[in-house]
Amino acid sequence: MTPTSGARPLPEPTPVSQPFWAALREHRIRIQYSPSSDTWVFYPRTLAPGTLADDLEWRDISGAGTLYTFTVAERPTAPPWADSVPQLLAVVEWDEGPRLSTELVDVDPADIRIGMRLAPVFCDDPDTGTTLLRYRPEDRDGSA
Repeated sequence: MTPTSGARPLPEPTPVSQPFWAALREHRIRIQYSPSSDTWVFYPRTLAPGTLADDLEWRDISGAGTLYTFTVAERPTAPPWADSVPQLLAVVEWDEGPRLSTELVDVDPADIRIGMRLAPVFCDDPDTGTTLLRYRPEDRDGSA
């Protein structure tokens, strides 16, 4: 992550993670899949975990998931987030299985519940061209 003049740090895509970040810019979520082990893989890597097969393919997923765990940070987690409290830190378990560390948006901290259904929110930074993936509660009818 690279700080930019006191701004929040942003991810620096690597050759291995570039397809994930490029898909986010298009408001798509793309993660790796190993056909030999029939397993979805995240974080991006060069070999499949467990088998070390080099058959990883990039595939789109819906991004829908369930809240696995969360923390409501009442104090800034670092100086760049001083104006963003409470910070709603979360781990989302995608329907495909892997988990992602992220932040929750558009939700009152008192309404957050483990197991709640979540929908992706694509947060574009026009200055850098970076898109971050956040999550918000899914509407009761199942829509985002």
